[in-house]
Amino acid sequence: MTGQLIGTRQAAWAAVLVLGLTSGGVIGGGVARADNGIDKLSAQQIADRSRDALLSAHSLHVSTRGTLGRGSPSTALDLTLDRNGDCTGSVDLGSSQGSVRVVKRGNDVWVKPDAAFWKSQVPDGGAVFAAILNGRYMKASATDPRLGGVTHACDLNTFRKLVGDHADNGRGTLNKGRRTTLDGAPVVPVTRLRDGRTQTVYVAATGKPYPLRITVRGGGANAVVGLSAFDKPVPTATPPPDQTYDINALLARRTAPL
Repeated sequence: MTGQLIGTRQAAWAAVLVLGLTSGGVIGGGVARADNGIDKLSAQQIADRSRDALLSAHSLHVSTRGTLGRGSPSTALDLTLDRNGDCTGSVDLGSSQGSVRVVKRGNDVWVKPDAAFWKSQVPDGGAVFAAILNGRYMKASATDPRLGGVTHACDLNTFRKLVGDHADNGRGTLNKGRRTTLDGAPVVPVTRLRDGRTQTVYVAATGKPYPLRITVRGGGANAVVGLSAFDKPVPTATPPPDQTYDINALLARRTAPL
């Protein structure tokens, strides 16, 4: 087993998907009340303002599902994270590849893969790890390189930097749609046509111009991102000691009899 298997590919999937949709600056999210007047702005102005709204956020909840290309499994992620690097949520790899629960608080990180994950991702010895853990979380220091992917993906600053770095990398045709509603909330859709894909962001038309939803269709892609709970605290609950197992002790038992 390696922490990279449990961390990088799974927990960072949301960042990859969000960046694939938003290079060029169309992103955000939230609940609002007062009309913000974005329906009177150009598509590019809405894109710029929604990007700025995202970059100002101190915490958020992101949910993703779908695929960005032909042949890749449909993956789902549900994660609440903040700039302090705290997070809680889950990643589902799809196609019977398993799922992983993730909690990070301060200097500690907890990861709980399910049986399908151990079987698919760690075929040599995964059953041993699953039996030892018996439904418990693995616990490690946030500085442990074996879980570096989790630690990196749990930090909202990772998302902010990636979005900021790609702010001027937009390509394709950007269009503004008519003001409408999404789940009862007023939004203005902004659509980008690029590389055979249609990317649509539904930007809140009240309060800060955050988007409520991002979709990508075409070119082998069929994906949805939801962004919400902006600036709301990440839940503070962590797994209790009797539901955790130290990662170093787990690795030490890798070859020991059960």
